[in-house]
Amino acid sequence: MNENKQFLGTEPVGRLLFKLAIPTVAAQLINMLYNIVDRIYIGHIPDTGAAALTGVGVCMPLILIISAFAALIGYGGAPRASISMGKQKTEEAEHILGNCFMAQIIISVILTAVLLCWNQDLLLAFGASSNTIGYAVSYMNIYALGTVFVQLTLGMNSFITAQGFAKTGMLSVLIGAVTNIILDPVFIFGFGMGVRGAALATIISQALSCIWVVSFLCGEKTILKIRVKNLKLVSSVIFPCMALGASTFVMQASESIISVCFNSSLLKYGGDIAVGAMTILTSVMQFAMLPLQGLGQGAQPIISYNFGSNNADRVKATFRLLLQCSLCYSAVLWVVIMLFPQLFAAMFTSDPELTEFTKTALRIYMGSLFLFGIQVACQMTFTALGKAVESIAVAVTRKFILLIPLIYIMPLILKENRTIAVYLAEPVADFAAVIFTSVLFALRFKKALAAMYSRSTKKAAVTSGQTAAE
Repeated sequence: MNENKQFLGTEPVGRLLFKLAIPTVAAQLINMLYNIVDRIYIGHIPDTGAAALTGVGVCMPLILIISAFAALIGYGGAPRASISMGKQKTEEAEHILGNCFMAQIIISVILTAVLLCWNQDLLLAFGASSNTIGYAVSYMNIYALGTVFVQLTLGMNSFITAQGFAKTGMLSVLIGAVTNIILDPVFIFGFGMGVRGAALATIISQALSCIWVVSFLCGEKTILKIRVKNLKLVSSVIFPCMALGASTFVMQASESIISVCFNSSLLKYGGDIAVGAMTILTSVMQFAMLPLQGLGQGAQPIISYNFGSNNADRVKATFRLLLQCSLCYSAVLWVVIMLFPQLFAAMFTSDPELTEFTKTALRIYMGSLFLFGIQVACQMTFTALGKAVESIAVAVTRKFILLIPLIYIMPLILKENRTIAVYLAEPVADFAAVIFTSVLFALRFKKALAAMYSRSTKKAAVTSGQTAAE
């Protein structure tokens, strides 16, 4: 068991990151299927596909909020558990796991009640029109019932990956995704359930993934185990986890606010077709974001464990490799999107007017994607190091200080084409955010490395003194 814990501090960094990142990237790509397979099938429903796709797209802010609460607990608790493991404090790490598990159950109950009672009002506020609200409500009424499965699958799976069980974490997502792909056409077309069938397929799939995740964390193969004695919430345990997870929560939850801002502005300037295009644009953005987050999740256990062990050289080497891989991926995807935007648009709709409109919007919206590997690599490393304030600062700056104001400012500047101006807010904000993040990270990372070197030197001196005394 001890060897299982220490391999994060001994295996060569390149091989270890490759071993952990491949499954986590695969898991994120598979997880992306949860979000886009429904839309692909729905967009191709005869006659009503375009309207149904727009209606389900309006549900995305609520779905993102559910995912954000899972990240608040799971993405905050998992790095702290890894740091505790690096300090050889397994009981402390298990206490973190138990508190996070209980917190997610409580949050799930609250979210389910809110969504069932007020989803129609929320959907109308988020940009649904009279043409699309029926589809949106039909989807959300069913999806809300599976909130607890989404919460536990996403949140607890991060603890599996944090222990170095990346392949098991990938299987957690694979089980649900394969089930979803199989059930979607059966319910949507076979049973004629339309958007309701897509939602039902999703929650059944998430339920199976949830069973797998919880079973593993209660079983014998895991290093950290869910134990009844650790389920009682303790403020000194759960609040630091939530503080660290706050940056990811802000990043994901703000997507829902941004979706509202985008949808309301686009509905005003471009109508339903512009909102429908936005649904496709956010889906394509997931092609960029989720694999980059997967790379970060693969690096997180290595960085967190070695940060806890004061091994600065391994922390630095892991970040450099993470940055290189992230930049390569974002640059390659940017080239593909710029050259072949119609391929991505055609995945989601067979409507020729919507396809043509989306081609132009996609090139504009993804204009700064080639730099985005820097943004995600730095933010994920801040989280892995337990730097809650810096992580939150990066997330808030990009979303609230830059992007949201630009959604309303850009149409005032480019008055001749206000719809395109709204889409242009994204690349302008991304470019500025990368500059801010790079400067902040360079300063804070250098300070963190110096502190690790200092602690390591002091520890070596103490050990040397004890040996001499003996």
